[in-house]
Amino acid sequence: MPEGPEIRRVADVLEKQVAGRVIDNIYFGLDSLKAWEDQLTGSRVKSIETRGKAMIIRLDMGRDDDLYIYSHNQLYGRWHFCNTDEYPDSQRQLRIAIDCQGQSALLYSASDIAVLNQYELQNHRFLCKLGPDVLSQLTTVENLVERLSSTKYCNRQLGGVMTDQSFVAGLGNYLRCEILFYAGLSPRVRSRDLNDKELQFLANAILKLARQSYQAGGITNNLDYAKILMEQGANYEEARFYVFRRQGKACYHCGSQIEKKVHAGQACFYCPECQQQ
Repeated sequence: MPEGPEIRRVADVLEKQVAGRVIDNIYFGLDSLKAWEDQLTGSRVKSIETRGKAMIIRLDMGRDDDLYIYSHNQLYGRWHFCNTDEYPDSQRQLRIAIDCQGQSALLYSASDIAVLNQYELQNHRFLCKLGPDVLSQLTTVENLVERLSSTKYCNRQLGGVMTDQSFVAGLGNYLRCEILFYAGLSPRVRSRDLNDKELQFLANAILKLARQSYQAGGITNNLDYAKILMEQGANYEEARFYVFRRQGKACYHCGSQIEKKVHAGQACFYCPECQQQ
């Protein structure tokens, strides 16, 4: 499943493709949304927002109340961008097609899609439960230390907290594994067991790696070292991570073999030497 950085990068492309443009035609592949097609045609795409792994397209309807297209890619959803007369020949199910003055944005395979007004957006069952967005500049180290120290999260193992969208929105499994490695923490550790310095370091790691991943196209490894690895012949996938999907390979820091175990229902990759705590 794409995580916050991947969704935000797609949103950046979507903004360039359709933001500020009038919708000439809109198509919904879900029967429950068909009735919106005529109403949304002629509206203007105002902005593209992301909240964690969810995307919100804001539409100016030419009146006081804007409308919003909410979507969550979940595991299989994919956006594609093209000229309106160059739709791809795809076996995927087309869920949304937005045509704006010759430019098109197509969402395939997603099923969690809704058209919402302001009240519905604020009270959406998923959105209203989200924690602060990991990519938002309003989310600070101090915010995260406070949340890690709260009674809601401090007694839970970090391996579960890191992917709980109510803690912070946008983290998923690869960021969980990479953040815990960077912080030198076992997924079994609870934040109540960390001192102030360790809490600060973990909170900083959460923001640093998520934001680096967004800026660097998914790379959470040390950027200089990732560049060296690729210059030596490693491909992008081999160079991008410290530990994620690297089971059986040597840790870049200590040389120990990266291990993989299930934690909180997902495969967790970690270095048993660097993450003993």
